[in-house]
Amino acid sequence: MTGELRFDRRLVAPMLVGSVLNPINSSMLAVALVPIGVAFGVPPSQTAWLVTGLYLATAVGQPVMGRLVDLFGPRPLYLFATSLVGIAGLLGALAPNLGVLIASRVLLGFGTSAAYPAAMSLIRSEADRTGMDTPAVILSSLSIANQVIAVIGPTLGGLLIGLGGWHLIFTINVPLSVICVILGSLWLPRTTRARGAGELDYPGAALFAATLVALMLFLMHPQLSSWYLLVLALVLGTAFVITQLRVMEPFIDLRVLAGNRPLILTYTRQVLAYVGAYSFLYGFTQWLEESRGLKASSAGLLLLPLSLAAVVVTAITGRRAQIRGKLVFGCAFLVFAAVAQLFIGTSTPIWLLAVVGVIAGVPQGLNNLANQTALYQQADPARIGSSAGLLRTCVYVGALISAAANAHFFQHGATTAGLHEMAIFLLIISGLLVLVTSIRLPK
Repeated sequence: MTGELRFDRRLVAPMLVGSVLNPINSSMLAVALVPIGVAFGVPPSQTAWLVTGLYLATAVGQPVMGRLVDLFGPRPLYLFATSLVGIAGLLGALAPNLGVLIASRVLLGFGTSAAYPAAMSLIRSEADRTGMDTPAVILSSLSIANQVIAVIGPTLGGLLIGLGGWHLIFTINVPLSVICVILGSLWLPRTTRARGAGELDYPGAALFAATLVALMLFLMHPQLSSWYLLVLALVLGTAFVITQLRVMEPFIDLRVLAGNRPLILTYTRQVLAYVGAYSFLYGFTQWLEESRGLKASSAGLLLLPLSLAAVVVTAITGRRAQIRGKLVFGCAFLVFAAVAQLFIGTSTPIWLLAVVGVIAGVPQGLNNLANQTALYQQADPARIGSSAGLLRTCVYVGALISAAANAHFFQHGATTAGLHEMAIFLLIISGLLVLVTSIRLPK
C-alpha cells in the first residue's frame, strides 16, 4: 500500500469544507454589489468597501492564524474561526445598513482565515507520518475545492439572489459554519503537535497588520491627497523589518525568507495572478449587469463556463506535482483573456462572452494549483501554516489591487470604455506575470 493511500481520509472533509469558506464569500459578492447598492441607495464607490473589508481582514488574518496554527496546532484555531463565520453570516443577513454589512464582512474575513493554514499543516503532518513526498492528489483536491468554489461562487450567488435576495449570500454561512464545527469536532486530531516553538510575536504581528492596512487603504484611493498613507506604510514596514530581525522567534522569519528565492517568486506570482483573476471577475461581472443589462442571476449563469473550465483544467492537471507547465499555460491564457476583453462590446453575442469566460477560467485553475504546490515544496515545514497564510495574503493583496483598479476604471459606472481600460491594465499585469515566471521556473 502506498503512503498516499494511508493518508487519513477523515481529514479531507473538514479541510475542504473549511478552506472553501473564504473563496465562496469572496466570489459570491461579485453579483451582489449592484443589488446591495440599490437596496441601501449607495454608489459603487461605497459598496466596494464590502470587497475591501473582507480582503483587508483576510490579508491580515491569514498569516496571523497560520502562525497560531504553527504554535498551537490546527484543531483549536479551525473550530474557533469557523464558528465566527456563522456569527458573521447571521450579522450580515440582518444588517440594517451598509456599515453593519461591512462589519460582517470584516468578521467573515477573520473567521475564514484559519482553515487553509490548518489544512496545509495537516497535510504536512500526514505526509510526514505516511512518508509521502509531495501528496499531489491531496494538494490538488484542496486546490480544486478552492478554485472551483471561487469560480462557481458568482453563479451560486446569482441563484441565491434570484431565490431570496442578496441576504441569502450571508445566510448560507450559518449552515456552512455548523457543518465545519461538527466535522472538525469529530475528525480533526486532538493530539496533532504544533511544529513551531515559542510564543506569537505580538509586536511583529501588530506591525505587519498595521503596515498592510495602511498600504491597502492607499491602494484603494491612490491619490496625491492620500500620500500620508503610503508614508505611514513605509514607516511601519521599516519598523516591522527591524523588529523581525531582532527577535528570536519572529512573526515572519525574514532571514529565512530572504534566502528562499524560489518562495519569494512564488509569492510574487500569486499576487500578480490574482490581480489578473479578480480584475476580470469583478470587472466583467459588473459590466454584464450594468452595460450588457443582465440580471444578477443571469450574469452568474453566464460565468458558469468559466467555472467549468477551471474545474476541468484543475482535474486534468492536478494529479501531477510538476509546476513548470502549469505556470506557462496559466500565463498564456491570462494574456489571451486580456486581449479578448479588449474586443468585448454591448453587441457581443452571449455565446462569445461565454467563450471569453472559458479563456479566463483556465489560468484561474492552473496558477493557484502551481503556486500552492510550489509553496508546499519550498516552505520551511516548521512554518507551513504561516507560509500558507502568507500565500493567501498574496491572494488578497492581489484582490485589493484589482478592487482599486475596478474603482478607478468604473468610477462613472461599469461602462464598455471602462471595461476596455481594465483590459489594458489586465494585459500589463499578465505581462508582468510572464516576466516573473520566466525568471526562474520551479522544477
